[in-house]
Amino acid sequence: MNPRDSDDDRPAAAAADSAAPQQQHPHQPLEWRFAQVFGERAAGEDVQEVDIISAIEFDKSGDHLATGDRGGRVVLFERTDARDQHANRSELERQDVPITRHPEFRYKTEFQSHEPEFDYLKSLEIEEKINKIKWCQLANNALFLLSTNDKTIKYWKVQEKKIKQVSVMTLDTSTVGNGATSRASTSTSVPPPNGGCSEKSDGLNGDLLFPPGGYPSLRLPVVTTSQDVNLAARCRRVYAHAHDYHINSISNNSDGETFISADDLRINLWNLEINSQSFNIVDVKPTNMEDLTEVITCAEFHPTHCNTLAYSSSKGSIRLIDLRQSALCDNHSKIFEEHEAPGARSFFTEIIASISDVKFSRDGRYLLSRDYMTLKLWDLNMDSGPVSTFQVHEHLRPRLCDLYENDSIFDKFECCLSGDGRHVATGSYGNLFRVFGSTPGSTEVTTLEASRNPMRRQMANPNRPTRGTMTSMAHGVRRGGENLGVDANGNSLDFSTKLLHLAWHPTENSIACAAANSLYMYYA
Repeated sequence: MNPRDSDDDRPAAAAADSAAPQQQHPHQPLEWRFAQVFGERAAGEDVQEVDIISAIEFDKSGDHLATGDRGGRVVLFERTDARDQHANRSELERQDVPITRHPEFRYKTEFQSHEPEFDYLKSLEIEEKINKIKWCQLANNALFLLSTNDKTIKYWKVQEKKIKQVSVMTLDTSTVGNGATSRASTSTSVPPPNGGCSEKSDGLNGDLLFPPGGYPSLRLPVVTTSQDVNLAARCRRVYAHAHDYHINSISNNSDGETFISADDLRINLWNLEINSQSFNIVDVKPTNMEDLTEVITCAEFHPTHCNTLAYSSSKGSIRLIDLRQSALCDNHSKIFEEHEAPGARSFFTEIIASISDVKFSRDGRYLLSRDYMTLKLWDLNMDSGPVSTFQVHEHLRPRLCDLYENDSIFDKFECCLSGDGRHVATGSYGNLFRVFGSTPGSTEVTTLEASRNPMRRQMANPNRPTRGTMTSMAHGVRRGGENLGVDANGNSLDFSTKLLHLAWHPTENSIACAAANSLYMYYA
């Protein structure tokens, strides 16, 4: 992705200026519009593997956005739309002026976070691909973030620095004490032998003749600071050699001091200031590896409770653990899982049940999980089953065998929640992503394509989502079961194009999503 190749929909932006989006009613469907695109490729242009985006993350304020790619680079964007930083809060509240523009971002900087490595002890090549990015707390007008590849986590500081220049030391040779000018000696004297010394008594280099009156001015080096500002990214710490398996997730703690990193079998707890040691808090590795039945797929800290975290497994369960119970959290405080109906198991049941992503709602009350076929919303106070289940691409169930043959069944789709918790979103194939209303009684389902015209792949007559049957323990709602196998023109979806990564702005209805090397942004 070339982040400087940015474009946004000027007609749409102008329309946004003239007609401000009103605050949506809880049951009123959001109307999504194209906002911006970075790194849009031309028709027929090949995508380089290293340019494909592999991670997206907003910071807590929503003023900065970070992306990582398979080439090990991290690209930062900053918000630029009209938000008067100097306006008085009470004055703005008194004016009660609605937002007249959608969130607009611009390219800020980029840096090389990871390089390809080779583990000679294990004869293992470690690729530079960025798996996850997490923002840390801001301090002294500097940005801090964590980035990780399969083995190594790095802690970065990005700060604006004024450029300092050193003026060259010069001798003012125009005039000297007696009006003479200095000159360099052209003497062809033979230098003294090794270990010898010059016969001159002044101890100075004989090649430079000082005038009798000396030099009236000697300019020493002076450091000058220009008004130009340069963004510098510096790696503060490297957290390495703590994982035998590939790191699949990292998550910051609300205490601002610690974070976790998870691989297939272990979760480690780190202090941001200490990179020489970590504490293993979850270990699911059996004594005999032949007894291994499930692996860790994702881990996430609770947004407000520093002692609580959740991790998901390849069997479709989510475990909530309390760090206050013991140093090694072998036992969970709660487990969230949905059991299959008797007789419904097949060869693919366990594969598609594997959870690829878990996100807490902003208030920490709910958990959103994504498996291959569905999104599930869980209430932390009710572990009997999900409160809602959203069908993402149910039409693929008859084609699971084909998806297994081409390994698509192992794709790991991410999910996200809106800041107010009223909507959830996740990606699918054909560069599509789906937005669901998550409030009780909502039947909202919107399918959008990552392109300048997000609505062009809408179904001609989409089926109205209906309340479906679930296990008697869950009492949830299934929504969005319409067939997405073909678009409105009857074209089949391309399973080689998939939208795996997306993020929801923390305070506004704005979504950033990655389609190969392009970053698309939409607002409602």
